[in-house]
Amino acid sequence: MAAKATKVGMVMMVREKINCIHALSTRLLCAGVVLASLILAVVCFAQEPSRKVVARTAPSYPELARKMHLSGKVKVEVVISAAGSVTSAKLVGGNPVFEASAIEAVKQWKFETSANTTKTVIALEFAAQ
Repeated sequence: MAAKATKVGMVMMVREKINCIHALSTRLLCAGVVLASLILAVVCFAQEPSRKVVARTAPSYPELARKMHLSGKVKVEVVISAAGSVTSAKLVGGNPVFEASAIEAVKQWKFETSANTTKTVIALEFAAQ
């Protein structure tokens, strides 16, 4: 009889632990879903729609790239003032051989005016010449 009571007690303890683990995993899952939703909402609100380009300057093809017959795309992150001029630019992707030419070109671009400063990424393509 004592052995049976011990087994029943152990089964009860195991069930309690399983219930605790299940409740904890459910809470963690809910917290994860809420956190993911908040992050997604912040990302969606942080990204403003692109402003229309009013005037653009084509980048020059670098001499080193010409000698090496290089081509490719680069991505340049630009900060655009409320007035529409580019205040800063930095390369965020692509071959560094095209960096100076791409940055020099996009700094001359003009965008439509806006109520505030915006940030966007511009993709430029360099074809082998």
